[in-house]
Amino acid sequence: MSKLLFFFLRIMKAWQSVVLKIKGKTADDIHHERIVSGKAWDEFCDNLKAAGAALKMPGAPGDAFNQAEGIRYLSRLTRGGLEAFMEYSDPSFPVLRRTAHETIKLGADNPDNYYFNAQISGEYEYRIIGKRNTIDYFGLFTQNGNYGTTGGMAPCAVLQHDEITYEPDGSFEVILSREKKGKNWLRIEETTSMLMVRQTFLDRFTETPAEIRIENLDGRKAPGNISPAMVDEGLKTASMFVGGAALMFSNWAKGFKEHVNKLPLFDPKKSNDAGGDASIIYYHSYWKLADDEALIIEVKPPECDSWNFQLNNYWMESLDYRYFTICINKASAIYEPDGSVKMIVAHSDPGQPNWINTCGHHEGTMLWRWYRLAPGSVAVEPACKVVKGYEVAK
Repeated sequence: MSKLLFFFLRIMKAWQSVVLKIKGKTADDIHHERIVSGKAWDEFCDNLKAAGAALKMPGAPGDAFNQAEGIRYLSRLTRGGLEAFMEYSDPSFPVLRRTAHETIKLGADNPDNYYFNAQISGEYEYRIIGKRNTIDYFGLFTQNGNYGTTGGMAPCAVLQHDEITYEPDGSFEVILSREKKGKNWLRIEETTSMLMVRQTFLDRFTETPAEIRIENLDGRKAPGNISPAMVDEGLKTASMFVGGAALMFSNWAKGFKEHVNKLPLFDPKKSNDAGGDASIIYYHSYWKLADDEALIIEVKPPECDSWNFQLNNYWMESLDYRYFTICINKASAIYEPDGSVKMIVAHSDPGQPNWINTCGHHEGTMLWRWYRLAPGSVAVEPACKVVKGYEVAK
């Protein structure tokens, strides 16, 4: 469905270009007219209203609790979209900001991650200045496209922390350009529009994230003035982001219902096209438990940099990891004597290790990740079974 939507949007954009030529108007002329007439704002509001269709898609839970979370989800996407494509949309003066965090969530956001994004362009060259600090992992990723454009997202290049040359004090510089430059280089292309910085904690309570900032190498020290085109395009892209993300991940959640309470391998191409990390193996799925049921997940982890499991609501938002244990990883898990691990997803504390709290939910999505398998290691599908509450201790 989303591909069909993007196809029609591309057709519309091409048609608009033809109409402009016939009328003898420039794109700037149209932006000015849309701003002055109020059409830009009206369409933004109309698109947000249309995004609400994701809440009523077949398969979406229709009870008040889940629908309330769905409305909050759309409000969070709106906030994130306006920050990304309106407030910080200028690729000539990019700003790294946290687009997914404790109160803006989408696409099974990782509780162990500290996300940064910045809008960039293949038209410019950039420098990243940073300091390593103590976080377990960080990687720099350039992406072509975004959730709010008709082409979706596609990976461009990756530079991981162990590939970077550091100064003695842990500081570093990385050049972003279309041609290789400097001792630390991250490729961008003509269609590159986003820099993503993924930082992953093993222990978010003791590790310090890397300090990272980005600057345009053309020497500018301040952003330019606002323009009608920036506001018009910002509103349009923000609203498309809300609708596009809500539609895509609602479709994913619906598809996960084909294997409830199991954790099969997720299509790597599908995750990469949505901005996933190609070095991570994902097991997306759906969970559903009655009041007296628990989900037992057992696996012996292969050798890898890390792994984690998380519980989400239907809208693929991680549950509230600020106050509840809804995610367990390689460092926080308590292991069995043979090196295996057993997770218990339950509504109340079973009095056993590795309890994942459902936080008042009875269904939603879930995700297991293997991070960067060691050479020779093989990804393992976690085994799942549903038991009655009194059987958890057996």
